Amino acid sequence: MKIMFSAGEPSGDLHGESLAKAVLELCPDAELVGFGGSKMAGAGVRLWADMSQYSVMGIWEVARNLRRIFALLNKLCEFMRQEKPDILVLIDYPDFNWRLAAKAKAMGIPVFSYIPPSAWAWRRGRAKKCGAIADELAAIFPFELPVYEAAGANISFNGNPLIDTVKPSMSKEEARKYFSVPEQSLPVLLVPGSRQHEITKLLPPMLEAAKLLKADNDRLVFYLPVAPGLDRGLMENIVSKYDVAVNFTEDCTYDLMNIGYFALATSGTVVLEMAIMGLPCVALYKMAPLSYFIGRLLVNIDYFTLPNILVGREIQKELLQSEVTGRNIYEEARKYYAVPGFRQEAVNGLQEAVAKLGEPGAAKRVAGKILAAAKKYSKSRAC
Repeated sequence: MKIMFSAGEPSGDLHGESLAKAVLELCPDAELVGFGGSKMAGAGVRLWADMSQYSVMGIWEVARNLRRIFALLNKLCEFMRQEKPDILVLIDYPDFNWRLAAKAKAMGIPVFSYIPPSAWAWRRGRAKKCGAIADELAAIFPFELPVYEAAGANISFNGNPLIDTVKPSMSKEEARKYFSVPEQSLPVLLVPGSRQHEITKLLPPMLEAAKLLKADNDRLVFYLPVAPGLDRGLMENIVSKYDVAVNFTEDCTYDLMNIGYFALATSGTVVLEMAIMGLPCVALYKMAPLSYFIGRLLVNIDYFTLPNILVGREIQKELLQSEVTGRNIYEEARKYYAVPGFRQEAVNGLQEAVAKLGEPGAAKRVAGKILAAAKKYSKSRAC
């Protein structure tokens, strides 16, 4: 059996790695091919194209590289014609992947979508279009199902892969020693995001809040985890302009989350990762005024962070646009140590949210569905 994967960004490469390993565990003779990154290649996927060679992320980058993107699309289509995979597995990355899916469908190649477009939040009409192209879809959040089911799509929720990957590597005592956390101190994480515009917009008000928090509670110690690929120099330069001590760290981030008391964080997957680790936060987001105006017209959601969306209420504070000020962040964050029971109530809410993500083993369950779909919809022999 030949399975083609398509993932065009780092998160998709990570999910593709887990899927590839799970598929080969269930079907060792499967041949895995497609478009992805180094993690997928290391897991046994023979890459027809390496995503590191294509600048296809972001509106401006897409516009600037349209010719290369369409050349990539044509290249992958030609490979599909030549190698005739039994199924195409899309991993997120909707704008590119669904163009590829339509081409595959026209060739008679079954399509499986893992992490389909967020039709639950905006552009609901995509659910019908995607359901018509994909033979099967696998969601990673339970709230994604209703809009797709209403559109007639064959979709299922199989758990969230973060449940398997977000784990500490050491005990809390070992972690406090590793990160040199003084006795009786309360670690606070500053997580300004992974994109330059997020860092430049959100790290300064985080630092303003940190200065106020430190003056209010001397037990607080601030840590700024630097993920691979982030511009540490940019962050160090910003931090140097504020009179507050910040410890930079570059590894064992989940262990740091595991001992954190609370966090100031840019909205994104990291907020859900912190929820899994039981770390409450004040969640922030700020975008260009025009983008925000357009977004408000298109997006129909009550909350913008995943833990709050999962439970349908605000279990931890969200600050958006003009609300993102050092003083506002400080006022919300200080409740975690100044208001009795406030932090524990937030932690209880996070546990409720995480419980909705399903049991461990999501990648293996999805891998089984991919193999079953290949057997059902293609004419080749399955494992």
